Amino acid sequence: MALPPAVSLAAIPSAFAAACRLSRTDGELFERCRSVLVRRFGSEQIWFTVTTPSGSLPRVGAADGFESSAEVARLATGETEVVISAEAAVAAEMRGVAMSLALGLSVVVGAYAFGPVSGGHFNPAVTFGLAVAGRFAWREVGGYLAAQLVGAILASTLLLGVLSTGPLFDIVVFQGASTGYDELSPGGFGLLSMLLVETIATAVFLFVILGVTSVRAAAGFAPLAIGLTLTMLALVAIPVSNASFNPARSIATAIYGGGEALLQVWASIVAPILGAVIAGAVYKLVFERPAALTA
Repeated sequence: MALPPAVSLAAIPSAFAAACRLSRTDGELFERCRSVLVRRFGSEQIWFTVTTPSGSLPRVGAADGFESSAEVARLATGETEVVISAEAAVAAEMRGVAMSLALGLSVVVGAYAFGPVSGGHFNPAVTFGLAVAGRFAWREVGGYLAAQLVGAILASTLLLGVLSTGPLFDIVVFQGASTGYDELSPGGFGLLSMLLVETIATAVFLFVILGVTSVRAAAGFAPLAIGLTLTMLALVAIPVSNASFNPARSIATAIYGGGEALLQVWASIVAPILGAVIAGAVYKLVFERPAALTA
């Protein structure tokens, strides 16, 4: 397939752009990019649909199966638009990878930027867990919780305001950011599965935070370890609960998520806080007590 020189996916901001930059010429750009994704996700059922100012180009991908595909991402630069589609199960996995990377990297940046200022909690569950572990003063918990909730609601509101004027905006897609179980679970998991994955994942997250911020840990690497851990946990949890780990995040998306999201948001509040409290208590008992006894 011959592509015009002006088409360059490398200029498109997306979670898949880095893989596509392996291409050496514009002529083979999309074929090479697709082959990278096919190898990564183990499926031939991945397609690229490219529209340029001169019209639509032949679809890149398998000859059959496209009719039942789901859209993964819609990317645009200038007057060129690329739609990545895949078989439904593969599409869900691809979206999960992109969201997990974005989530983890945003926490890395935020922790490096604001860690020296406030500790970079961003998450009521983290604040509770650190307080239980004796790493954070209980008298300051209320102020942090208020700031986190207000910040999360402002962020979701501003994001909705920005996206709502776009030509491709769909409120149903925006509401899909809500966390929960049954119909709100990307994989259709029930309440028990959702509570377990959120509790366990948040407990693991807190263990990592407490470990890498300990006086015994190597200096300067805490935000990186925390962000990469969050990426890994999101890859596991997105199919089950849409990956909350953060009550403020879940409340902020539930506000615009419709009635069902509001009815289910309690689970995304209780489970992460429970997991964080368990992790904080266990860490203090197992790791901090021996240190206190030898001091």
